[in-house]
Amino acid sequence: MKKLLLLGGSSYLIPAIKAAQNLGVYVITCDYLPDNIAHKYSNEYHNVSIVDKEAVLKLARKLKIDGIMSFATDPGVVVASYVATELGLSTSPYESIEILQNKGKFRKFLEKNNFNVPKSETYKNYEEAINNIEKFELPIIVKPVDSAGSKGVIRVNNLEDFKEAFEYAFKYSASGEIIVEEFIEKLGFSSDTDSFSVDGNLVFCSFNDQLFDEKADNPYTPSAYIWPSSMTIEMQKELEFELQRLMKLLNLKSSIYNIETRIGKNGKPYIMECTPRAGGNRLAEILKLSTGQDIITASVKASLGMKIEGLTKPKYDGFWGELILHSNESGIFQELIIDKVVKEAIVEVDLWISKGDFVNSFTGANETIGTVIINCKTKEELERIVRNSQNLIKISVK
Repeated sequence: MKKLLLLGGSSYLIPAIKAAQNLGVYVITCDYLPDNIAHKYSNEYHNVSIVDKEAVLKLARKLKIDGIMSFATDPGVVVASYVATELGLSTSPYESIEILQNKGKFRKFLEKNNFNVPKSETYKNYEEAINNIEKFELPIIVKPVDSAGSKGVIRVNNLEDFKEAFEYAFKYSASGEIIVEEFIEKLGFSSDTDSFSVDGNLVFCSFNDQLFDEKADNPYTPSAYIWPSSMTIEMQKELEFELQRLMKLLNLKSSIYNIETRIGKNGKPYIMECTPRAGGNRLAEILKLSTGQDIITASVKASLGMKIEGLTKPKYDGFWGELILHSNESGIFQELIIDKVVKEAIVEVDLWISKGDFVNSFTGANETIGTVIINCKTKEELERIVRNSQNLIKISVK
């Protein structure tokens, strides 16, 4: 029986655990939080920090694993590649994974290889940053080079707000590095969804519409998604070409990716993020429902060096949406109120909290309290629900 080590323990790992077990794989999970829900589904658990690469390597050697993966757990991605490289297991090149996982290194790589890329610089302290601020035109985006889920991301419109923004972003950076970059005004919607490569070939490339809650404490954390994307086919093809070029340049192998793209108001397509892991917010699960293609099982197979077959360009069965349940104020959760207009379109409601639980305001993806998946026959019907979701699905908090 093959052994797979999964890093992390959030609910986002559960589909990967089940997919592996369906293949007859023995699944081991590890992190430093034994009460995390995913550990209830794995075959074995070990209390080891997923950011301690030597500790994870020691555990992997002891367990004699056949594969390792950080499925939808951003902090463990580089460690998983390091361990796989050390043990001769299936992975893309470690140096390439480091580039994709560090926003500063990624921007420099894109610039060096003539991709469309926002002007950016990385800094380790405020003094260095403010002394070079004249390089940029406002507005700018300030964020940690190594955080996910939009944590620590802030837009600066006025120079007097820069110091506060820099210090805010710094709190969320494990490496102590901050990236400052020009803000690319988008045309239409940005896209944030999952794709998959087999032996370096981008065989499954999806795009969607990514929406935000402007009233949230962090208006840069996604609050809803729509498939398929409203982006023109021409732009989708251009982005797919550029993503394939990126994968060849980095010598990437078989992997799932969470990819964020946008079209600037200047008409240019931009690859904003391309992280070699599944996205949070259950994106791969919804792609399985909407296209019938299982990139979760493919991810498990990739990590174990197994053959992957059958993945093709996505074709969507109708129009699909996901609402990210969140509260715009902190307090005690009372109930989830869903309008009957929405109920007919609901495929699944996944609520992660119970009455009486304390909820925080929406400062990042880590404050998500559940998801709602909807399927409609027309895009107009879906858009009506998604755009009016704050009124149709209410989070009651006291």
